[in-house]
Amino acid sequence: MRGVVTVIGKDKVGIVAGVSQKLAEQKINILDVSQTIMGDYFTMMMLVDLTNAEQDFEGAREQLHELGKNLGVKISIQNQEIFDTMHKL
Repeated sequence: MRGVVTVIGKDKVGIVAGVSQKLAEQKINILDVSQTIMGDYFTMMMLVDLTNAEQDFEGAREQLHELGKNLGVKISIQNQEIFDTMHKL
């Protein structure tokens, strides 16, 4: 199963490292990543593979949500199929 992780918030040191570390701990592989700084705001999208994840999707979502609170950003994860369907024209 693949997912789309989005991270949005005020830019500061450690966001990429924190998210990458949490995904690695959960054995979630990063397949692709795009990130940018818009003014003072950090935005990132990651395509991830949850095939070997140690937790189910909801567990991963909860872990990332908690990490977002600690980092001061909003972190979301969605099933890639649902994400793709929602964003088709």
